[in-house]
Amino acid sequence: MDIEIQPGALKGTVNIPSSKSLCHRAIIAAGLSKGNSNLENILFSKDIEASIDAMVNLGAKIISEGDKLLIEGIGFPELRKSEINCNESGSTLRFLIPIALLQDNKITFTGKNRLKERPLGPYINIFEKKSISYDNKNGLPLTVKGPLQPGEYSLPGDVSSQFISGLLFALPLLKSDSKIVITTELESKGYVDLTLDILNKFGVKVQNNAYQEYSIPGNQSYKSIDYRVEGDFSQAAFWLCAGVLHGEIECKDLNFESFQGDKAILAILKAMGANIVEGTDGVKAYSSKTKGIIIDASGCPDLVPILAVMGALSEGTTEIINAGRLRIKESDRLNAISTELNKLGGKVVEREDSLFITGVETLKGGMVESYNDHRIAMALAIASLKCDNSVIIRDSNCIKKSYPGFFEDFAELGGIIDEWILG
Repeated sequence: MDIEIQPGALKGTVNIPSSKSLCHRAIIAAGLSKGNSNLENILFSKDIEASIDAMVNLGAKIISEGDKLLIEGIGFPELRKSEINCNESGSTLRFLIPIALLQDNKITFTGKNRLKERPLGPYINIFEKKSISYDNKNGLPLTVKGPLQPGEYSLPGDVSSQFISGLLFALPLLKSDSKIVITTELESKGYVDLTLDILNKFGVKVQNNAYQEYSIPGNQSYKSIDYRVEGDFSQAAFWLCAGVLHGEIECKDLNFESFQGDKAILAILKAMGANIVEGTDGVKAYSSKTKGIIIDASGCPDLVPILAVMGALSEGTTEIINAGRLRIKESDRLNAISTELNKLGGKVVEREDSLFITGVETLKGGMVESYNDHRIAMALAIASLKCDNSVIIRDSNCIKKSYPGFFEDFAELGGIIDEWILG
């Protein structure tokens, strides 16, 4: 499916969908609990469906009704099938590998597209050091056989926080105490904080020792709870930038006390000169004249595509630094967003781990590729607001990975969209 978007302003209110990061974590914690948990405000994207299916495969009983999930947890994984298909969800894959290793049956993880290539090196190193049986061919499929043992685990902090979160979910269920030692400076601290917050809500205690190591008492159990997932700042970022670039948009259902690292979008936009007004449960973005700044993306890598759009349409220069991990996401996002913005008339220089952007007043429009990457597609849709001509986005359906209703919300705000299948 391809779409064509006409330039123009967006105006109105958006109820921001629930945090994908917190949905993953809550589903896993509820599935590992003893008893019934009621989860509300679930967004059934492709990634979340992958985690639901995975937890069912590990023994949980899950019933969906509207935006709610009733989850009967199993306390400890009990394998139902010998394969877990993670589709394209890196969170599902990296969170579930240590959990699957709690039981001693052989299990194979599969996936598709870029997920088959995304790195698993930190886990492979652990498998070899801890004599855990595994078989893979430089990616997926990956076959592993536990059981995972308590002890000390060393992980780098600059590859992906998902490896740390995966162990944080699993190690408390072992009989003895464990420790996770971070061997390099931890990036994306906010994502680990989200995991610790969910663990705490579900009754599991972990001590964070200045983000350098995590002390994990063993012989713990997850407790079932009722939990409502808060709105997603990484999705709100698209609409906030849309309001600042060309419109007036209010984003509802955001928690300003959230641990989400992508809450940084508020501070970044304000630093660029955007008119952002925070209310009791939401924030409003007004059309503003913005200027370029230096943005450290180490703690908020998912914001880079839309921040590149902001930089491309802000006065002066914008530099997005510490963004090397963007090359191993659903696409090589540094290359993807720089290539496609330049097609639209932007001035973006791609560097090894950064982007250097010279702002222009408007872009020209044209045909661009999504790279089958939801955040690239959504960022380019927002860029269309400040183009002289329409923008055609190829393979736009990739937004279903995280935000299936994105283009419906875009149209509700006044966006003019045509859809078709080429060929």
